[in-house]
Amino acid sequence: MNNWAQFEAIEGADYWIKQVKCQDACPVQTDACGYVTAIAEGRYEDAYRLARATNPFASICGRVCGAPCEANCRRGDVDEPIAIRALKRFVTDRFGPESGPNNLHRAGCDQRMLPPNRGDYEKVAVVGAGVSGLTVAHDLVQVGYKVTVFEADAEPGGMLTVGVPVFRLPRDLVKKEIEAILALGVELKCNMRLGRDFSIADLRAQGFRAIFLGIGLPKGRKLPLPGAERSGVYDGMDFLRAFNEGKPLPLGKRIVVIGGGNVAYDVARSAVRAGDSTTRVEAEREMERGEQVAYDVARSALRLSSDKEVHVVCLEKRAEMPADEIEVLEGEEEGLKLHDGRGPKLILGENGTVTGLRTVRCLSVFDAVGKFNPQFDDAHIEDIAADTVIFAIGQSSDLSFLKPEDGVQSERGLIKVNRETYQTTAPDVFACGDIAHGPRLFIDAIKSAQIAARSMHDFLRGTRTEIAVRSQWHPAVYTMAEGWERFPRANPPVLDAAQRAASLEIIEESFTPDVAQRQASRCLRCNINTVFDTSICIGCNGCVDVCPQSIIKLVGLSELCQEERWLNLVADTLGVTREELTAMDKAQLDALGGVMLKDETTCIRCGMCASRCPTHAVTMKRFAFYRECVTVPTRNEKLIYPATEQPTSGNPQGSAS
Repeated sequence: MNNWAQFEAIEGADYWIKQVKCQDACPVQTDACGYVTAIAEGRYEDAYRLARATNPFASICGRVCGAPCEANCRRGDVDEPIAIRALKRFVTDRFGPESGPNNLHRAGCDQRMLPPNRGDYEKVAVVGAGVSGLTVAHDLVQVGYKVTVFEADAEPGGMLTVGVPVFRLPRDLVKKEIEAILALGVELKCNMRLGRDFSIADLRAQGFRAIFLGIGLPKGRKLPLPGAERSGVYDGMDFLRAFNEGKPLPLGKRIVVIGGGNVAYDVARSAVRAGDSTTRVEAEREMERGEQVAYDVARSALRLSSDKEVHVVCLEKRAEMPADEIEVLEGEEEGLKLHDGRGPKLILGENGTVTGLRTVRCLSVFDAVGKFNPQFDDAHIEDIAADTVIFAIGQSSDLSFLKPEDGVQSERGLIKVNRETYQTTAPDVFACGDIAHGPRLFIDAIKSAQIAARSMHDFLRGTRTEIAVRSQWHPAVYTMAEGWERFPRANPPVLDAAQRAASLEIIEESFTPDVAQRQASRCLRCNINTVFDTSICIGCNGCVDVCPQSIIKLVGLSELCQEERWLNLVADTLGVTREELTAMDKAQLDALGGVMLKDETTCIRCGMCASRCPTHAVTMKRFAFYRECVTVPTRNEKLIYPATEQPTSGNPQGSAS
């Protein structure tokens, strides 16, 4: 059937939910279609409320989210995706905690996505004030738990402050959004490291009835290359931590970063900006005093030296690199030199110091079954002169705090959990985020933390909480902006390369209102759908003829019956047997009836098919839906409960009975 071979029957709400592709791709099901539409219509506060609804870190995600919504955006099948992340930033700049009071952050939370049985509940401990830990705290404190967060560092934030470069994510913004969560009633204790200042046994003894571990993957990884022990060889996480703390590690003039992902580019682009640490501290002290001269001092301290080189070496070819395209392009503008398709072989040096990196051509990264198994051509060697080498090839855990009596098991360097509940092998301990499933996006950590919070609630209350979908159809009343189908995508403006490389200023700027509304107007409004009523269709082909995308077809049953899986559907619909259908030739099948096929991939919601239909068999309708938590007073069979305790949903303190 050529390009129409992949059929899907329209059955129930799931089909229509998947049509809103941006929301379906978002791990926390943010209504991106809704807030982009609101921006297009100038309803900015409404847009913020939708962006914030299921995401306590909406402002941060507006700056640094990996944006799976954009990767799945239907407009990307037409030309380029909607700039969803940048549009989120546009409204969070205006209404998020960074804009002033926290009232909209609090009011914008979708309470339907929290367990409905609230109360005055017991103490819960959260270890780690990163994205996952603070999301658990955000959810549980609103349900009624007394939440205390223990953070090893002097400030909360985790990878937000340690791993994301200061020129990508303003630290004031991080502080404001975290303060909005703490203002809900969460207690924060910093400089409290698990394994050094307290143990899991201590938390239990202090009366914390459930414990959450959101400790992330704080350590980097190095390859066991010859010469890796030399002075001037670092792991990327140590480098980023020092850089973001304003105390950059000593670097030479020729720096090689090993890795091809976003973290490698964060490291490399930070290395471009890293200046002498003593001068930087002096500059920052001046800036704290608010003197104008401080800016001149800072710019001088951070200026890119004319003879400074930063190289990036990665196994993948340019087109295969996991780093975002914009990272690679902006890095190139800032002077990074890419050596793609090269693998590190050994670190060259003399007298204990680094003099270069020897690389070998990489023929392939993965084998025929998709397993990581790089193959090299040792006949093609390239030496890159360097006095600093930084590994940015991944992250690893630090589980030295675990003791046998804790009951928490690990597996391949991660905490072992039930992936459906994020309960560990110790019933009262839960864990998620990177420490449970390895490095992923911030938005993935938020999603897993929401699941973990519901599981902790069920564990303590003896309940089962599930997610229900509520949906209904509405008449579609909408107007597309004139020329919307021709508007090109625009990325948010950035500082010029020279200015970026010479400072720690935030490199990306926000859309202006005019640009934001124009970009939002590109949205195809995937929650609006063409609905076909076959009972009044006269088969005139008017919709087929008028469709500007040529995505509608009216075909005979013979075309559908070519696939085995559709025979039963056709037979049941017509009230005949499969055998009778297979005995018919093409003309006989087509005489029985036809089927309307629509390629949803590139439908632009123009409504021309509905306008053309003489019998109104085609209409445009808006599919509205939301999710909510439903809790029932029975134990969650996916959880393990202590044998000596019987939690009860009716006892607010959850004590044994």
